[in-house]
Amino acid sequence: MTWLTTPAHARWLEQETDRLLAFGVRSAVSSGGFARLDERGAALDGPAELWITCRMTHVYALGSLLGRPGCAPLVDHGLAALRGMFHDDEHGGWFAEVGADGPTDAGKAAYPHAFVVLATASAAAAGRPGARELLGEALAVSERRFWDDEAGMAVEAWDPAFTELDPYRGVNANMHTVEAYLAAADVTGERVWLDRALRIIERVVHGFARDNAWRIPEHFDSDWVPDLDYNVDTPAHPFRPYGATIGHWLEWARLTLHARAALTTWGDVAPAWMLDDAVALFDAAVAEGWDVDGAPGFVYTVDWTGRPVVRERMHWVVAEGIAAAATLFAATGDPRFDAWYATWWDYAEQHLLDREGGSWWHELGPDNAVSRTVWEGKADLYHAVQATLIPRLPLTPVLAPALAAGLLG
Repeated sequence: MTWLTTPAHARWLEQETDRLLAFGVRSAVSSGGFARLDERGAALDGPAELWITCRMTHVYALGSLLGRPGCAPLVDHGLAALRGMFHDDEHGGWFAEVGADGPTDAGKAAYPHAFVVLATASAAAAGRPGARELLGEALAVSERRFWDDEAGMAVEAWDPAFTELDPYRGVNANMHTVEAYLAAADVTGERVWLDRALRIIERVVHGFARDNAWRIPEHFDSDWVPDLDYNVDTPAHPFRPYGATIGHWLEWARLTLHARAALTTWGDVAPAWMLDDAVALFDAAVAEGWDVDGAPGFVYTVDWTGRPVVRERMHWVVAEGIAAAATLFAATGDPRFDAWYATWWDYAEQHLLDREGGSWWHELGPDNAVSRTVWEGKADLYHAVQATLIPRLPLTPVLAPALAAGLLG
């Protein structure tokens, strides 16, 4: 018997999902959208951020699909912000940040726009009014402004009017574009979004990662030449850290398996490299990231020899480890993945789950004490909630469409 096949464990996961959903309700603010949360679940002051609003809209769409009362109005609250305060009626797309007097960051970046697609796809799967129309608009913006068909990748960022393209190219935004496109393919039934997700995965996983000992380069120039010294002076950057980011290896492994499974629903045979590379990424993350510096936990980043750089433990890395182990067990049946899955839930319960204040601590130091060097508070629920749902769902369709189809195990 494994945890991943035990009904009692599934009930525990359900309770944790509900605990997280209850913690996040105060992030919906009367001024519109969702705010970051402090350590007690209160909304923090400051401009509303597009990526936070979209991630919370997605999470509460999942809650609505789970039949949790009170979640559907929160989804509608997020959709209203996407139709209103964040929407650029003049140039199209969505503002990155909005304050009381209007946009405080009017730039247009692929990372938050990927979450617009994910949020609206999940809301559409939940049957929320107007969500499908917003999804159509979000996909049109993604295709017109961010998809580079020649490269088979998404570009990074534009100025507010979409006239000047930043020469920087990033893998993080492409990873979340994959996630968004997989959801869009399931919700719309349009194969093009799966095909584009597969093109990104093949270039990043079967190219950049495989060619670099599985240490995925994150930062590139406009010709997709890696800049391995990018942010060497600010190695703990929350979105663009120096070096290789362990949690992303786990996340890419999981997304590769979702895409691999999706291919079969279209009658295709997935190439063998997809499973092989997902296993290799997982094993590299364990070997170079887990318990490598005298204490349990995943380090945040490593350099290009595999040596730890930022040793803080981020909650989202453990959440992605849990999800990756669950998907690999589903794909292979190998009990070692269930063993890692149990190990990381034990670690999360001991160190990350805040049973007094709620939610998960977002950052720990190398000694596993609560730390706040990169993240303060408990910004959102996205990674933690998904870690409680992915083990109970099939590899395809992805989360919201799977819940809509009644596939929760």
